[in-house]
Amino acid sequence: MIEEVFADVKDRMSRVVESAKESFATVRTGRANPSLLQNVQVDYYGTPTPLSQLASVQNQDARSLLVTPYDKGAMKGIEQAIRDMPNLGANPSNDGTVIRLSLPELTTERRKEFVKIVKGKAEDARVAVRNVRRSGKDDLDALKGEVGEDEIARAEKELEAVTKQFIEQIDEASKRKEAELLEV
Repeated sequence: MIEEVFADVKDRMSRVVESAKESFATVRTGRANPSLLQNVQVDYYGTPTPLSQLASVQNQDARSLLVTPYDKGAMKGIEQAIRDMPNLGANPSNDGTVIRLSLPELTTERRKEFVKIVKGKAEDARVAVRNVRRSGKDDLDALKGEVGEDEIARAEKELEAVTKQFIEQIDEASKRKEAELLEV
């Protein structure tokens, strides 16, 4: 029973870490990266649709992206969704077949703002991991009648160690992203 609780907790914590890494990838660095547009939702015939389902996104060079819509009728919606995207700072240009997105050079102040955003996302992920820990502890407490007190005490210590391990993974990913942001 304790093993089932741990399997569930580890699975949920690893999903939080993966989600945090994906979230970090959406923060713009000095280089153009298709993952910047990963969370863009386009109004496609009245339905919010992920950009990845409507177009392909490629690096044209280090500071520009090329968005090629599968349906030319979705161009205006894609262009508007990119323009409305916060923290991107780029203005898309439409030539009728593709959308070019040139990303301006990041200033030092803007880089520091992005570092703050990454730190906020990292803290949100740490809080989510702690919430999973709390849920796992509640599940262990529910087993008190069926399992011995010593086993539950050992399991709680192991739960703390697992939580620390996942929080360290989040911190490491956050530090890598911050270093990437501050690199000129």
